[in-house]
Amino acid sequence: MIFESKYPDVRIPNVGIYQYVTANQNKISDDKIIFVDGITDEKATFGELKRNSRRFAAGLQDEIGFKHHDVLGLISPNHIDYPVVVFGVLAAGGKVTTVNPKCTASEIAFQLNDSGVSVIIVHPECLNTVIKAAKEANISESRVFLLGDREIHGFRPHRSLIGDRETDPASYSPEEAKNTTAFICYSSGTTGRQKGVEITHTNVIASIMQIIPFSSFKTRNIFIGVLPFFHIYGLVFIVNLVPVLGASAIILSSFNLTTFCRCIQNHKVNFIYAVPPIILALVKSPSIESMSSVETVFSGAAPLSKGLIDDFYNLYKIPIQQGYGLTETSAIITLSEEERIVSGSCGILIPNLQVKILSKDEHELGYDEPGELCVRGPSIMKGYLNNKEATDATMDIDGFLHTGDVAVVDRQGNFFIVDRVKELIKYKGFQVAPAELDYFKNFKTLSPKGSRNWFEKWLKSFTDGAG
Repeated sequence: MIFESKYPDVRIPNVGIYQYVTANQNKISDDKIIFVDGITDEKATFGELKRNSRRFAAGLQDEIGFKHHDVLGLISPNHIDYPVVVFGVLAAGGKVTTVNPKCTASEIAFQLNDSGVSVIIVHPECLNTVIKAAKEANISESRVFLLGDREIHGFRPHRSLIGDRETDPASYSPEEAKNTTAFICYSSGTTGRQKGVEITHTNVIASIMQIIPFSSFKTRNIFIGVLPFFHIYGLVFIVNLVPVLGASAIILSSFNLTTFCRCIQNHKVNFIYAVPPIILALVKSPSIESMSSVETVFSGAAPLSKGLIDDFYNLYKIPIQQGYGLTETSAIITLSEEERIVSGSCGILIPNLQVKILSKDEHELGYDEPGELCVRGPSIMKGYLNNKEATDATMDIDGFLHTGDVAVVDRQGNFFIVDRVKELIKYKGFQVAPAELDYFKNFKTLSPKGSRNWFEKWLKSFTDGAG
């Protein structure tokens, strides 16, 4: 049995991401503030985002010979210039590989080598580690630039590449948009070591278009941008979605509960993309007043327990939408409807996707029968970079991605992730025993098999440990 969304398919523009993001569908002014640094209050308008992206693209082309299909490695926590670099590379016809700034030098070197990086933009706090990684990857220090406007130890800032010339953004035919890689995001895949996931221009645009029926997005939306931009979740739904909507995002480089709540209150944030550690922190240390402007909370990356959802709602009177997806699916494939949230469910299938549930002997199953969730559609990855064996093991001949997650679909179309085919549940690169996700509510009663370690590992990846 093939499962499809109850929503009709949406039209996916087959263009490049730069053209799509800057098309200004909502007719906002160039003076509209799109990104705000939550600490310094530095602002970037829609006009500045477009202009500086094209100028950065021109600088890459003119000063370092950056060409179509070249790869830039971006190694930084969230930063107000992150979107300019991303869209500048795409305007120049290149690809971006986003790197976790917490990685070791050897881990970064592997990603630089594997993805074929020719130029690096790095946050100053990561510079020493990246110098070692660049040396290991045989990348000249002359091709390493610092994110921001300060020169340090002879390394030029990326803003020094932003001159007066604005490049003509790369354009793509519909077929080229479907097949041209925009981002190379690293994931452990459904199993095993890190792999480069090739995400195309159409993949990203489809992922955005497919969630629009589920949320009452408006240009007045103010998001909190704390999810790591190097991760597919933050990359798609903050860096790309916010300018598409003509909305605004308050950018934080890490999660600190006090700072997070202060920014929500000061900027009247009304839309939160979160992960379970953030929801748990808000329940453990309630800040009712600071959340008064919030209308929508969406949580992904791992499931929330019913107890935690209920506790959050009892405190804040805000329902939580949940979703499910992988790096390989360009973030989301199922999502809760705002008006119909089912406890324990990760939502219903979003438009343009098809799902089959397979038994262990690979027979298609029906409603209420647990089996491996397999999905196909326009937001599914192109494949694993330089790894045909892994791609063939994950994508079947009919174009379905085998997620490795065991799911059940009820007769109302609600999806429930119930287990992991190979014993471990994998969400966004983290592999976790099913028992370890049973309950986030009571920290002291979590499974002794490592729930606390899992929580702390996730939190450490994008927090400063304070708050």
